[in-house]
Amino acid sequence: MTEIVDVHLGRRLRQRRRLLHLTQSDLAATCGVGFQQIQKYECATHRISAAMLWRLAGALGVGTQYFYEGLDSEASAEQRVA
Repeated sequence: MTEIVDVHLGRRLRQRRRLLHLTQSDLAATCGVGFQQIQKYECATHRISAAMLWRLAGALGVGTQYFYEGLDSEASAEQRVA
């Protein structure tokens, strides 16, 4: 079962990558992984480690806190639905 935080981080990753007009391959090359790994992060099928989150943040020009912005309200909405 996918955790809401993993889904949120993946969405934020995809959002920022697209905002910068980067492909998954572009971002992957910068971070030293394959594009499939970026795809798995964005789809929340793989969890992002703290070290990788730090690398992704640097590659995307944001702080790590960027990925968590809005998580509290999203998690609250998810709990109301459940």
